[in-house]
Amino acid sequence: MSVIQTLSDVNNTFLSRRELTCDFAGLGGKLKNLEAVDMVTKEFKLDGKIVIPMRLKTHVGMSKVTGIFYVYDDEGLAKKHINPTIFSRLEKTKAKKAEAEKAEEAPAEEAPAEEAPAEEAPAEEAPAEEAPKEKTD
Repeated sequence: MSVIQTLSDVNNTFLSRRELTCDFAGLGGKLKNLEAVDMVTKEFKLDGKIVIPMRLKTHVGMSKVTGIFYVYDDEGLAKKHINPTIFSRLEKTKAKKAEAEKAEEAPAEEAPAEEAPAEEAPAEEAPAEEAPKEKTD
């Protein structure tokens, strides 16, 4: 059973892109842009192409999401046609995802490093408390 149902698949030769409109059943409120891109890439075998999520709309009272995706062969053409804000949002999301993966991989390595500054912190606070007393005299 496929979660993705294709509503329209148009090859726009004027803008040199493919425009996909799909319904994602049972994912209302749970689907993120990058997850939707991965699902569409796997479903339509779009490896090596630039897939850009233009809109994900959750339907009120239903558990489905309708997504509009533009598929380009050339990234330069995509950046020329599409608002740069969309690309900056996608880059931010990818960066956050990469940071989260790094944080999951190295929590055991970071834990001892975090304990050492915690031990030094009380020693630093003691002189800081004495300094205001000297200034008030």
